Amino acid sequence: MNIFKLITDASLVVQLILLILLFFSVFSWTIIIFKRKALKSAAAQSQKFLVVFKKSRNLTDVFDAAKTFPASPQASIFLAGYKEMAYLAKKETPPAALSGGASLDNLSRALTKASNAEVAKMEKMMSFLATTGSVSPFIGLFGTVWGIMDAFFKINMTKSASLLSVSGGIAEALIATAVGLFAAIPAVIAYNTFLHRIKDFITDMEDFSLELLSIAERLYGTP
Repeated sequence: MNIFKLITDASLVVQLILLILLFFSVFSWTIIIFKRKALKSAAAQSQKFLVVFKKSRNLTDVFDAAKTFPASPQASIFLAGYKEMAYLAKKETPPAALSGGASLDNLSRALTKASNAEVAKMEKMMSFLATTGSVSPFIGLFGTVWGIMDAFFKINMTKSASLLSVSGGIAEALIATAVGLFAAIPAVIAYNTFLHRIKDFITDMEDFSLELLSIAERLYGTP
């Protein structure tokens, strides 16, 4: 079976559909490679940052270390929280800046905002993978339907219904469905895999935010 010959012999509409599916496939694979690398880097840097965070007894040292882990969501959350604590410490007197519940609420909002920003970063372009997984098979099916219609039209023109006369047209039509599935299956698998990993990151970020709030309350809370 010569796939390239089937594509070149296909009608213009089917060729256009195959070109659209090729775009979906190439772009989705680009996202898959980039997203896999980004999530892997985030996980590795988060582990290193948490080691520094748990071993250090000085938040200033952790702040300096967090700057060296730009891909870590926890490091970004810590930077946002530390900056908010520093701002509140300078703003309020006496130095026990977090002595009131309102100040802790401000810190909690800063941590939540930083967490949401990290989640949005990790979920970027995920919608395209979902779209590719759900739309590509239907685009391919449309190409197949159009190709079969074209094959039957040729049968009507040639007045011949032999298997030899229709097999080529049907094969050209079915190639669109095959390409649609080829684009959709990796996108669906990658989307589900990345979504599961992002949920794990969200849980870890929530736990870290609670831990940071607890530390802030112990350090600055009312005795």
